[in-house]
Amino acid sequence: MEQLENITYNELSVGDSATFSRTLTERELLLFAAVSGDVNPVHLDSEFAANSLFGERIAHGMWSGSLISAALATVLPGPGTIYLGQDLSFRQPVRLNDTLTVTLTVAEKKPKNRVIIECVVTNQNGEAVTQGNATVLAPSEKQSVDAPRLPEITIENDAG
Repeated sequence: MEQLENITYNELSVGDSATFSRTLTERELLLFAAVSGDVNPVHLDSEFAANSLFGERIAHGMWSGSLISAALATVLPGPGTIYLGQDLSFRQPVRLNDTLTVTLTVAEKKPKNRVIIECVVTNQNGEAVTQGNATVLAPSEKQSVDAPRLPEITIENDAG
C-alpha cells in the first residue's frame, strides 16, 4: 500500500516544490461531471462541443483545480493540510487524454502555519493550462499514513 507522508510547516522552505500528474480519460470526465453536477454539453456532448469555441469536448476547468487540491493533500504539504483558499486562472482548455502535471512551489511562509503555494498546471506539451496561488494551513506534526483505497465505481449509460 502506498504511504503518504507530510511535510510540516517547520520543514517547509520557500522554493520547495513537488509535482502530481493525472491523465484526463473519458472515465475521469464522466465521473467529474457526475460528482460535480456540471453537465455542460461542452464537456459531454460531442456534437454540441464541435460547434463551440473549442471545436471538441473539453474538461471542466475545476478538474484541473481539483488536481491542485489532490497535490496539496497528498504531496506538498500532504496529509493534515487544511486548504484555506485558492485563486485560479484558466489559461487553456484541457482535452481528453491530456496529461496534466501540477507543480506546487512554496512561495511564502506566514505566521500561524499559513503557507502560500504557487500552483501551475501544465499539459503534456509543457503549456500552462491553469495557474494561481493556494493558501494552506500546513501541518505542525509529522504524519505518515496509508493512502486510502478507493472503491471501484461503475459507470452505466442510462440513455433511457
